[in-house]
Amino acid sequence: MPSPNPLILNILTANNIHKSYGDFKALNNVSLSIPEGSIFGLLGPNGAGKTTLIRIITQIIAADQGIVTINGEPLSSSHIREIGYLPEERGLYKKMKVGDHLLYLAQLKGLSKSEAMDRLKVWFKRFEIAEWWGKKVEDLSKGMQQKVQFVGTVLHNPRLLILDEPFSGFDPINANLIKDEILQLAEDGSTIIFSTHRMDSVEELCDHIVLLNKSEKILEGSKKEIKQTYKTNTFEICHKNPIETVEPGFQLLAQQAIEDGLYKTSIQIENGRGPNELLKSLINQVEVHSFMEKIPDMNEIFISKVKGGHRE
Repeated sequence: MPSPNPLILNILTANNIHKSYGDFKALNNVSLSIPEGSIFGLLGPNGAGKTTLIRIITQIIAADQGIVTINGEPLSSSHIREIGYLPEERGLYKKMKVGDHLLYLAQLKGLSKSEAMDRLKVWFKRFEIAEWWGKKVEDLSKGMQQKVQFVGTVLHNPRLLILDEPFSGFDPINANLIKDEILQLAEDGSTIIFSTHRMDSVEELCDHIVLLNKSEKILEGSKKEIKQTYKTNTFEICHKNPIETVEPGFQLLAQQAIEDGLYKTSIQIENGRGPNELLKSLINQVEVHSFMEKIPDMNEIFISKVKGGHRE
């Protein structure tokens, strides 16, 4: 993997984090750096250690060994107001009214009542939920409760946002609404730790990722650099009529008929050959309609790394 860029400022670093529960090691010597202003994907299969790491950052639990810093300072209770946390298992008081609940959460984060009211008016208008103010939380649907908790998470304008499966329970329209808000928060200067199993969301939103597996870090870096690192020099070609043979130095991986006499073929270029040579060789056989390098998506990289079990 490429070496870290020393010019990038990191809002959070974790160095050599260990955490065990009895004989079970939840995190084993995990280190990572989260660039300021990034949308940082915290990825891994179930049981990889993601939730444990989030709980350490939010000071719900403490690491057995290792240090977490925020803006170069050791993590302490003074940083709590700089963090917003949306857990996967949502936690709202069912009997409270929505407005009262959000005022309560805002004041816990240090906002005055008047300041909280001003900000809530903006969010209620933006989400078109003004009529929910006097409703009890238990009277809202799961998706409506998700919106309320999202507002409670971001209301104090945290510098660091931790979103654990933020689209869970949302229909496509509201998922897009939350996605747009996440992008806007990042544009406004928030750093976002984004934990999810949805690789399509990682593709769309994240610019950096870390991948945990079996309590250890196995991959970290910018999404762009990682995808470039794991590409396989494979090209996808759309063409008329099937490709019968390929020259030495090219490997035909797959070919299928698609429509109207067109075929889609994957060919890997081996060392010593180049894409221009491949294209030239194909033009002598078939009518080429498109020619594009296949860059692996994050889902492919995720599966490959987790199944392979290799570290960086």
